[in-house]
Amino acid sequence: MKSISISRRHLVTLPLTAGALALAPRFALSQAYPNRPIKIVVPSPPGGSTDLLARVVAQRVQSAWGQTVVVEYKPGAGLRIGAEAVAKSAPDGYTFLMAAVHHTIAQAVYTKRAYELERDLTPVTIMAVVPNVLIVPATLPVNNIKEFIALAKSPTAKLTYGSTGTGTAHHIIGEQFNDMAGTSLLHVPYRGSAPALTDLMGGQIQVMFDTIASCLPHIQSGKLKPLAVATAKRSLALPNVPTLDEAGLTGFDIATWFGLMAPAGTPADIVAKMQAEVTSMLSNSDVKAQLAQAGAEPVGSTTQQMAQQIRSEVQRFSALAKKIKLEAE
Repeated sequence: MKSISISRRHLVTLPLTAGALALAPRFALSQAYPNRPIKIVVPSPPGGSTDLLARVVAQRVQSAWGQTVVVEYKPGAGLRIGAEAVAKSAPDGYTFLMAAVHHTIAQAVYTKRAYELERDLTPVTIMAVVPNVLIVPATLPVNNIKEFIALAKSPTAKLTYGSTGTGTAHHIIGEQFNDMAGTSLLHVPYRGSAPALTDLMGGQIQVMFDTIASCLPHIQSGKLKPLAVATAKRSLALPNVPTLDEAGLTGFDIATWFGLMAPAGTPADIVAKMQAEVTSMLSNSDVKAQLAQAGAEPVGSTTQQMAQQIRSEVQRFSALAKKIKLEAE
């Protein structure tokens, strides 16, 4: 923050305006920051990609700053409950949201919203990008997208797909798949990735579009089969798995990003401090290895780049939701 020099004569006669009163405590707060525990809100249940990345941030920031960082779970409503809680929190730098592409999609899909993403939350940084993958139980008698589409179109098939909630990336990926493949997979929303994966492996649902970070251990154990990734390029974590584009659904490309956001009005120097810390953390070889094991690719964007990404995606997904007639309340 730029300092302002005021002479003793002006200091005596200058009235203390409301603006000065508001600025003084915020400036003092940011200079002492952090002096109490920081909270990172995860808007989904434990066990998914959002949780993994939040815990990586929490551990590193706590170690670097010598202050407790708590991960708090507020799942539900397509990740909107946690986002709403952060949007309504005090903008003092002690509450952050582990945001994701799901939040830009929610702005495009939900007609009734308790908060506005770009108005009520401030970008900090996009931490990582995780490719999405189409997965099925190991027992499903298909081994590629062509066979899966044929099964889905068969007269007796009534296939259901799970997602992390209505209006999330995994929901919109499923609906775009239906639109491009000509299938009629039935959507079953869950409160997060972990419970959906449990039902997928248990046979209650037959397919899921999920981030590689969440489902990779189950793929490696042989409980799930990956048929294709939903990004334009193959994943480094699953190099032998083709993309949906390669499988015939030309132009299919939806990845999942994860990043930090803070309540609107959070002091710029605090936002910059967190952005710098997370970006620095992502260059650490141990963190890179930890993310790679989960299929996540580090990014470390500026706050401006994150803002541009959000604005671009809200426009993109609004157009897509309109095309496939996807709307929720």
